Amino acid sequence: MSDNKTTNRIIPWGSLPDEILTNIFVFLPIKSIIIFTSVSKAWKSLIKNPTFISTHLNHSLNKNKNQNLLFIGLRSENQKEFYALHNEDDADFTQHARFDYPFRAPPHNGKYSVLGTCNGLLFLSKVFHGDNSFCLWNPCVGKLLKLPSPNITYATHGRFCASLGFGFDPKTKDYKVIRVVTLLESFDLERTRPQVEIYTLSTGQWRMLRTGLAPIGALYWTGPQTFINGALHWVACFKVSDNNIHNFVLVFNLGEEVFHEILLPEFPGHMGLMSGSISVYRNSIALFQKDNGFLHIWVMKEYGVVSSWTKVLSLPLFNLDFFGASDSIRRALGFRRNGEVILKLDGGRLISLDLKTGEIKDLRIVGHKKTIVDYYVESLVLLDKSANSEDTY
Repeated sequence: MSDNKTTNRIIPWGSLPDEILTNIFVFLPIKSIIIFTSVSKAWKSLIKNPTFISTHLNHSLNKNKNQNLLFIGLRSENQKEFYALHNEDDADFTQHARFDYPFRAPPHNGKYSVLGTCNGLLFLSKVFHGDNSFCLWNPCVGKLLKLPSPNITYATHGRFCASLGFGFDPKTKDYKVIRVVTLLESFDLERTRPQVEIYTLSTGQWRMLRTGLAPIGALYWTGPQTFINGALHWVACFKVSDNNIHNFVLVFNLGEEVFHEILLPEFPGHMGLMSGSISVYRNSIALFQKDNGFLHIWVMKEYGVVSSWTKVLSLPLFNLDFFGASDSIRRALGFRRNGEVILKLDGGRLISLDLKTGEIKDLRIVGHKKTIVDYYVESLVLLDKSANSEDTY
């Protein structure tokens, strides 16, 4: 009589096809994935493969639609800089993760500040007159990549003013740093075009932009960038006449590597330099404008359509009553995905304001001068890089 019992066969992990391993790994926490690189050479090769890194990123981006993480640069009680991820879906705005400043000791000639985030990468620039030091850092995998010196420096071109941007080029699947430089030795607001250089992660080099030249004018916002819809956005201006300055949004498309202009809303009677900055607002942009003691917030409800600029708030900057105490608004930092705007008060406290109801929430977070707010997704980008990079764990 034959034995009809079925013998269960146990398949060793090492025998699983890469496709099945990939489908398992993408659901695991990043720290677990990093640990698995030490299990075997085959797993290490799979996890560090650019194809897997890209697959994991796409999975994280889709998952992050339901679990929104907000990146905030902060300082601890002893003034040590750190960065926190907060889960927006929690009513208590709980901290999801914390990353410490990546350098063991701040350089004597200045500190790095985060200017933007994209797909889990942070772009850092050293805040020091005359320095040209930049880094890309992925705190989730503990990788820090120092960029080479750019082409335009004080030694080569004399005094200049540079605005920076960082983002992902969907056309080439590459990360790019853009540097828009106004040379001050020969500066003329009516005639001078900024010079532009581009760093690409795939080549590890800077190159000058020879086509798609920037329009005549200047950028005067050197703080955190705005990257949305495959393009970088800055507030810029050029001189129309002695008494008239034209302010506009300068847009650089990373895929086509060309500039174009988005007109700002009309400000009756305003003819000089505008104090303002651009922020991401859902799938479009917003303008934070300071004027005559007020903060004005405009949103572009349909991206690229000038007629869709809508003023959603005008708020006095000074002597406001927040939670029973008088305080003033230092600046607007950005938006939460639910549309609430995050404001930093004079004392450093961060609050969120519902633009529809006027409801104010204390986020119970204290910021500092360089605090930024941006959307964040955890990723493995840079894990496959070794040359000119270092571990920060």
